[in-house]
Amino acid sequence: MALTVREQLKYWGIAAIIFAVTLWYLGDVLLPFLVGAAIAYCLDPIADRLEAMGFSRGLATGIITIAALLIFVLLALLVIPTLIKQTGQLINVAPDLLRDLQTFLSFRFPNIMAEDGVVRETLTSIGDTIKDRGGELVQTALTSAASLLNIILLFVIVPVVAVYLLVDWDNMVERVDELLPREHAPVIRQLAREIDKTMSAFVRGMGTVCLILGVYYAAALMLVGLQFGLVVGVIAGILTFIPYVGAIVGGILAVGLAMFQFWGEWIWIIAVWAIFQSGQFIEGNFLTPKLVGDSVGLHPVWLLLGMSVFGTTFGFVGLLVAVPIAAALGVIARFLVQKYKHSRLYTGKSPDTETD
Repeated sequence: MALTVREQLKYWGIAAIIFAVTLWYLGDVLLPFLVGAAIAYCLDPIADRLEAMGFSRGLATGIITIAALLIFVLLALLVIPTLIKQTGQLINVAPDLLRDLQTFLSFRFPNIMAEDGVVRETLTSIGDTIKDRGGELVQTALTSAASLLNIILLFVIVPVVAVYLLVDWDNMVERVDELLPREHAPVIRQLAREIDKTMSAFVRGMGTVCLILGVYYAAALMLVGLQFGLVVGVIAGILTFIPYVGAIVGGILAVGLAMFQFWGEWIWIIAVWAIFQSGQFIEGNFLTPKLVGDSVGLHPVWLLLGMSVFGTTFGFVGLLVAVPIAAALGVIARFLVQKYKHSRLYTGKSPDTETD
């Protein structure tokens, strides 16, 4: 005898509760495994292409692992130290930049920059907060990441998990498919394909866009001689997944820094502005249409809501699962809407009623 809908909902509800409780209590333990799974998921298409070229799955995984190791070594030697150094310098210099901004505004707009005015006090407060809290934040992050356990989790367990999962990814998908409820297997497969399409288009596509633009902004800003170009480029690249936010925030920050550094040399200020304008043009006309497409179906506001909810509830682990869960919920919501539009509740007609 088949289970009723109510019984099925009960069992799946229990499974969802168990999943949430597991994330709540074992979040720190699951972190390296979730990170490794995310890396394997993102690299699986590359392994599939190498397989299509004639390589075995193991050899394809080995090639990807060696390439990733070389990239990591280059980043560790060339980029990360400079990034940390510039971040610290920017935090220390921020109060001086804001004081220079106060002086400029006092000279140009003396009415709004009175000694006890709101604007002057606000700028002073922002500068002091960045210097004090920013330094504390960086120091706390470095201290917490310096423990031996975290180093082992990040630099040993995560790569090992990613390699093993990448080798067995297709086999794991087949095993999961065998465990699907036979009655609902076709629908679940259809939803899974749509979820994978949505999530892969966003995660892989937007991840590639963020990486390309981050490298472009950082390299271009450093070439024109902007003092904190690497930090600004990284910030703009990370925020690119929110439409226009990366270009706006990075552009304002870069142009503001350029005005202090190159004041009077307008050609360099215009060059910094042109870098972000050209980046926005490349993103909107080439990168996003090519790598992400128009049918992603994962709205940035929906994604931010999911990240906020899961990040607040489950911490960093919640941020990792927020994207796939948001993609799944979005696909399921669209599926339910389609079912609703074909139901009697929407049409007001019985299923066997013929329409003229």
